[in-house]
Amino acid sequence: MSSSVDEKGGGSNGPDNDSISVYERPKGLRGVYYHPITQIVMLAFVCFLCPGMFNALTGLGGGGQVNPTTSANSTCAVYATYAFFGFFAGTVNNKIGAKRTLLFGSLGYALYVGSYLQVLFFSCRAINIHPDAGWFVVTSGALLGVTAAFLWTAQGSIMLSYCTEAQKGIFISIFWAIFNLGAVVGAAVSFGQNIHSTVGILVLTILGVTIPLLMADPDKMIRTDGTRVVMPRLPSWKSEFYGLWVAIITDPMILLLFPMFFASNYFYTWQFNDYNSALFNIRARSLNNFMYWLSQIIGSGMIGVVLDSKRLRRRARAFVGWGILLAMTFTVHIWAYYYQRTYTRASVLADSQKMDIYDASYPAHVWLMIFYGLLDAMWQTTSFWLIGAMSNDTNKLAIYAGFYHSIQSAGAAGVWRMDAIGLPYMNIFLSTWCLVVAGLVFSFPMIYLRIRDTTVLEDEGLMKRDQEINNMKAKGMVENGNEMS
Repeated sequence: MSSSVDEKGGGSNGPDNDSISVYERPKGLRGVYYHPITQIVMLAFVCFLCPGMFNALTGLGGGGQVNPTTSANSTCAVYATYAFFGFFAGTVNNKIGAKRTLLFGSLGYALYVGSYLQVLFFSCRAINIHPDAGWFVVTSGALLGVTAAFLWTAQGSIMLSYCTEAQKGIFISIFWAIFNLGAVVGAAVSFGQNIHSTVGILVLTILGVTIPLLMADPDKMIRTDGTRVVMPRLPSWKSEFYGLWVAIITDPMILLLFPMFFASNYFYTWQFNDYNSALFNIRARSLNNFMYWLSQIIGSGMIGVVLDSKRLRRRARAFVGWGILLAMTFTVHIWAYYYQRTYTRASVLADSQKMDIYDASYPAHVWLMIFYGLLDAMWQTTSFWLIGAMSNDTNKLAIYAGFYHSIQSAGAAGVWRMDAIGLPYMNIFLSTWCLVVAGLVFSFPMIYLRIRDTTVLEDEGLMKRDQEINNMKAKGMVENGNEMS
């Protein structure tokens, strides 16, 4: 692609507006293929077909086939390994490249879906002939956690580095809408045929593995404003692990977002296992699941428009987004508390006696799932937007994306395990509410002290480190040349 672009400006790449090199974007079909939105859509379809199908199974509570305890243990295994490997995934991403990291990360989802399927009979009917063989589901969950850490780190790096500062909210919303459409489709299939649908979901996850092979190389990407996406410059493993420390010590405000990250997957346990699975039969669970992920598409679009509004400065948009999350948090949790106090684990009925879609009380209950979907999408979109507002450096964004997914997975692993050992529903619900509020409380001073109307070079600790290293190398070459002469 380098032969298809002409440099229009001088200077070095960086966040300073006065020193940005501007390139001419390619034309025609090549221009469409290399357009950032095209690549974000392709990225979103990877997640549509892999994590999206995982969400469809998880949202049913036990995948619709496995008992909820086995499902909770498996999901705990997913997030436990995810939390460990996610912390270092940004380093690996910067070393081997986002495209290879994304490809590797997509491999574990088919195995996980296959563990729910367990056996394909010759008539393509899904038969669970080993109802007690939960070890396979749990083991595949642990392996999925390893690969998912790399997939989501590569996703965060690509999504946040391909867009300009003014486009980050919209790009995140586009990705989130398409990604959650995968769970909508998966839930719709499950609603229509709860047992046989796993075969179709498995095929879709396998298709998702092929898309990274078709995506453009990130180092050939040019943003819509003509600036080039600067990728890692073949760093050593030593320098990349040191970069983890540099990313924190040069920008410690990221630590104030850690509680927000921790809460970002924590609330799924109560929503899916302790509300959806506990109160509703399989048909109602499937419809709830469908409405939940459909509302996420709407929620991500709504908050994305706010976060990228041209009527407000970036700092003002950050505070408005925070205020929307605060209002939504208390709305849905006060509403949910009204339902949670009416049942316990001991009072949960057999599936045939649980709430159905034709029960008189069902509409109000499904609306709670819809509002939870809106809150989830707004929370995830705002979290990514805040990360993107802290930096434009691809290296740093990859590390921050790794932090985000590692910490959120640590929270999720803990709460799924608490659910598996039978902690009271009310305890899990109240801990969820408290953690979400804590995430907002800690993020407020970060927004106040750190978010600026534009990102400047002094914010880019890793970029400044790289510039210093390059300057030292250049100086050494000059000195060697003088000695030789």
